[in-house]
Order: sequence, then C-alpha cells, then structure tokens
Amino acid sequence: MSAHVVEDSNPIDVHESTKPEASRNPAINKWFKACVKLASSDLHLKAGQPPVFRLKGDLKRAQEPPLSNAQIEEMVFEILTPKQKQYYFERGAIDFAHDLEGSDRFRVNVFRQRGHTSVAARRVTAEIKGYDELHLPPSLSKIAEYHQGLVLLAGITGAGKSTTIAAMIDQINTSRACHIVTIEDPIEYLYHDKKAVINQREIGIDVPDFHAALKYLMREDPDVVLIGEMRDRETFEAAMHAAETGHLVFGTIHASSSSQTITRILDLFPEEARNLIRQSLVFNLRAIICQKLLPSLMDDVPRVPVCEIMIANAPIRKLIAEGRDFDINAVLKTGKSEGMQDYNTALYDLVQREWIDVKTAYDVAPNPDELKMMLKGIRSGQTGILG
Repeated sequence: MSAHVVEDSNPIDVHESTKPEASRNPAINKWFKACVKLASSDLHLKAGQPPVFRLKGDLKRAQEPPLSNAQIEEMVFEILTPKQKQYYFERGAIDFAHDLEGSDRFRVNVFRQRGHTSVAARRVTAEIKGYDELHLPPSLSKIAEYHQGLVLLAGITGAGKSTTIAAMIDQINTSRACHIVTIEDPIEYLYHDKKAVINQREIGIDVPDFHAALKYLMREDPDVVLIGEMRDRETFEAAMHAAETGHLVFGTIHASSSSQTITRILDLFPEEARNLIRQSLVFNLRAIICQKLLPSLMDDVPRVPVCEIMIANAPIRKLIAEGRDFDINAVLKTGKSEGMQDYNTALYDLVQREWIDVKTAYDVAPNPDELKMMLKGIRSGQTGILG
C-alpha cells in the first residue's frame, strides 16, 4: 500500500523534542532526535519544505519553517568526511550510516534533485528485536537454524527486510559458535559477538565495492554470510557459490512475492543461462520470505509485518525445476505444517487478531476476492497441482 502525504492542516510539532545541542553535536541531530522521539521510520529533508517524517507509513510535515538548500547542505556536509563529500559531488548521491550517540542509527541517502541537496534517512533502532517483539511468524526461527543454502528476504524499500534479517542473524549469534560475515552498503544494525564471531564490512569504508568484498569472501572462512542486497548478476553468482560450498547465505531482493523473486533472479542472466540457474536454485534455495509493513491498529506498534513464507520442500523444488513459478502460491496455502504461508492467510490472521483493519488487508491482498471469502468463513478448495 503506497503511503500518502498528510496535508499541513494538522502538522506535527517537533519543537519540544529538539533541545539545543552542544556545539560538538552536528546540527542535523536535531531532526534525527525528533525522528526517534516521534517513533518515525523515516526523515526527509528537501529545500523549500519543512522536515517531513513518516509515521505509521504516512508522511507528515513538521510544524517548522521551510529549510533552505544552504541549511540542508550545511547540516549534511558537517557529517560527511572529505572523501564522502568528493563522492557526492562526483556522483550526485551517496549512502552512509550515521549514529545518534546513545540512541538509534540512521541509514542516510543524500542526493541531488533539481540542483538542490535532499536527504532521505531511515531510522534503524539500536536494539535488535526478537521475533515476538517484531510480530514475525515463529517459523522464521526454524529457517535461521539452517546451516547451508540461500535464504532470501524480498520486499520493497521500507518493508522491514533488514530488521527481519537482523533478528535471524542475532538468533544465530546467540545459539551457534560460528563465523558470520556481513557485506553491507551501509552497515545498518551493529552486532556484538555472543557465541558467534561477527565481522561487518561496509562498502566505501572497509572495501571499495561489492565486487572486491565478494572476491575475498571465501578466504575469510565464513559459516554464515549476509549480502545486503542482490543487486546484479555477479552478486547473485557469488551468493550461490557460497551456498553451494556449504555456507548459509542471507540476502535481500526487491520483489513482491516468491514467484516474482525467482523471476527477478532469472532476469539477471541471459536466456541461455537461465535453465542452469533454475537447477542451481533447485539445489541451493532454502527459503524466500516476502514482507510488507502495514499500519497497525495497536497503539504501541506503528506498523506490523505481513509475510509470505516459502520453504523449498520437494513440491516447491519440482515447480521451480519445471518453470512453474506461478503455481508456488498454491503450495504455500497447504504448507502450514512446514512453516509456509501465503499473503492472504497472513492477512486473514492479522485481521482476526485485530492488528490491522479490513480495508488495509484488502488494499494489499494479492487476491482481495479470496480474502473476502476467507473472512466470511469460506475457503476456496485446493486442487492438486503436481499430479
């Protein structure tokens, strides 16, 4: 469900949440602290507009004067290193992380538009929360127990993929004596060694690019690998190679469903290579978790995740091998005992628990008519698709 801008008829007052800072603190921290105070997921700064916060998925303007381009650039350049400034001037955009001392962390994108500097910052909570706190399905815990294979988190930007992966990595960190290597751009959640040894490599800080990081990955003796985003063919090939050689690999991809995830992967490769990639997926893909964040009816929970979960069991592997990706959803409906669920079933459960309203469920349901029947107590019959 796409967010909409809430008009200025009811702007938010952030003045009380931003006390004057000591000179050692960058000026932009005023708005980051307001973001934390408001439990906002995102902050937007644009010339000619007051700061804008995303609350429960909607954009809300602050009750503050508009910022000038000079003000925004002064705040941004105060927290950039000389190397980062040069990169921004050359490329017109840069990603980096910014820590709010004693509080949360922000994934920041600074970019130029119409000759001005704009900022989009995503808040990353300092605490890594568990599945229950995040209202995630318990079957994710079983997936995190895998020791080998590829696990993909799919969803649009802002769907909570990084938060879900952090919960899974933290479970491994707590339960296994293993070596975890993450490759991120930028690093979002900071992990502290528990049973595991964790090394986090940030693009542009620890290594020049994904290519260089992936080149040396296997020499670092990892057991578990997190690749921040499957952006291109080379990244996916490296992830698949790691999975094939006995490692557990987590990655994220922009896709809305399990079947679309497979399509997106295949689209990275030329036509003549796709059958080989399918066979590799059959042997190495362990799970796909697709996620969306929806506005919640609970006062203390701004947004709640809804997940489609695909476990690569024998029927799923058969469908992938045969190129019948769009039949996967039917298997999800019947795979609850193995931890699987389709979006409509997940939406049905959230409505029944009164965590989301019915309209929200219908807005994002892949099959609204089926969901209506489910909520009326009528479930469509399932027929065999593998016979």
